[in-house]
Amino acid sequence: MKGSPYDTPDRVMPVPRSILVLGAGELGTAIIKGLMNHPFRPLPSAETKLTVVFRPSTLRSPNDEKEAFITFLETKQVSIIPQDLAASSHNDLVALFSEYDTVISCTGFSAGKGIQLKLANAALWAGISWFLPWQFGVDYDVIGRGSAQDLFDEQCDVRDLLRSQNRTNWTVVSTGMFMSFLFEDFFGVVDRSAGEDGEVVVRALGSWENRVTVTTAEDIGKLTAAVVVGTGGQKGVVHVAGDTVEYSRLPYYVEMMLGREVKKEVWSVDFLREELSKDPENNIKKYRVVFAEGKGVAWDLGTDWFPSEVDHLTNVERYTLGGDSDDSVFVDNDSDDHDSDV
Repeated sequence: MKGSPYDTPDRVMPVPRSILVLGAGELGTAIIKGLMNHPFRPLPSAETKLTVVFRPSTLRSPNDEKEAFITFLETKQVSIIPQDLAASSHNDLVALFSEYDTVISCTGFSAGKGIQLKLANAALWAGISWFLPWQFGVDYDVIGRGSAQDLFDEQCDVRDLLRSQNRTNWTVVSTGMFMSFLFEDFFGVVDRSAGEDGEVVVRALGSWENRVTVTTAEDIGKLTAAVVVGTGGQKGVVHVAGDTVEYSRLPYYVEMMLGREVKKEVWSVDFLREELSKDPENNIKKYRVVFAEGKGVAWDLGTDWFPSEVDHLTNVERYTLGGDSDDSVFVDNDSDDHDSDV
């Protein structure tokens, strides 16, 4: 029957009958919405149930936005489970995961070191059919171990673990940096810390010719949904991209929005390494070095996967000018749920 959940002949993986999403921060919320709003296979459905794990503390004391989202999920018959994944034992996680055939991890680095391997091991021990780990970011195969960002070593360990077995299928959705992070003051690329009327500084990490792949959280949600229930169904590593841009283009986009010139600076690799040496535990400074080195942080548009059910993705120009929604870089988004692979 046309439109049934099982009529996508190019899929390698069958459409799941039960999906567990781990976490509902910025990315988890986007992926949940992507699954619920998929154009021809919205969830939950008669064929596929959808369940979300929330931190118990979030359910006890949600902010207004989170409370509204929880209420929305409940009205749509999305199941909610309170569980602290970081505090859960291996056996507890195995028992939880074994009730589902697909697990999507949206629990990022803020949960602490070791959580990615912990969740991956539990998924394998549970014997689930399909696991999508928290790898929504850069290409860890290219970056490899020993980079300035030591958190990335664990991501390499997760890939090695998944590749070492053939019982549980897995898919990594490589998205590049969250687009919003490129414009956050703390990251230093677009610096508006001087205030609304103050000087805006646009910086290149490494050189103006360096490139970075970026995707909005909303688009990551759409693309992940397409992989899980839509025209995707791939195994292994899938590269997607909202945009891949040279740093040299950023001043132009920001100036177009502001209607005035910005100051331009280059933070060289040597400068950033020196800054990191003065503050070796600073995660943001670790990220800056990795992106300045330019290895594994960008891929060509056209080599990425683009599902037929997604009409378009937000590029950097559209994002800076607010062409799609309130996601413009110049609209304040005060969510405390930022949790990204950057």
